[in-house]
Amino acid sequence: MLLFDPTNFPARVLTELRATTPLELAAAATGAASVWLAARNRIANFPVGIVCCALYIAVFIRARLYSDAGLQVAFIALNAYGWAEWRRRGAMVGTGAAPAVPISRTDPGLALGLAGAGLLYAGGAGYYFAHHTDAALPYYDSATTAVSLVAQYLLSRRKLENWPLWMAVDVVYVGMYWHRGLALTSLLYAVFLGLAAYGFWQWRREVRW
Repeated sequence: MLLFDPTNFPARVLTELRATTPLELAAAATGAASVWLAARNRIANFPVGIVCCALYIAVFIRARLYSDAGLQVAFIALNAYGWAEWRRRGAMVGTGAAPAVPISRTDPGLALGLAGAGLLYAGGAGYYFAHHTDAALPYYDSATTAVSLVAQYLLSRRKLENWPLWMAVDVVYVGMYWHRGLALTSLLYAVFLGLAAYGFWQWRREVRW
């Protein structure tokens, strides 16, 4: 299935953007702010991310992207976990805010476990949504959800590999959201792709790898 059709692209962009709801606009704005703050290693990315996820629950339910809607609930929990973890580590070094969790690479055992869990979720959720709901793009939706969960967990643990995962999944999200008529969110994920590349460069630069 073609998720991104370039035919009459400029005209369609304008048409789709005019149809953007205030809810999607607010969700996109807070989402962009959250990713920028994460790339800059700012703890504020977590509370801003929680607000973004809460807004996107409603956006994705309207678009019948149920796995992505459920993903936002998990993101809220992971953002809360990351916020608490960064604050705790910051308090340990007397800053009260700056994350002391070191940037590190994901060890092979953790990577294998996360990959296995992601594949199980993508296959199981995709099958369920395809056969028991009116979900749009059930397998795309479930696969991107699985990768996003893994990437968010790695971000919360300050693992460098979170950024390449975000870059990969953002490419798919651009087409998927465009296909579902969420033009602003599609363009937002194109911005996220750039921000993820910037975050990867910034984190590598910080640790001089």
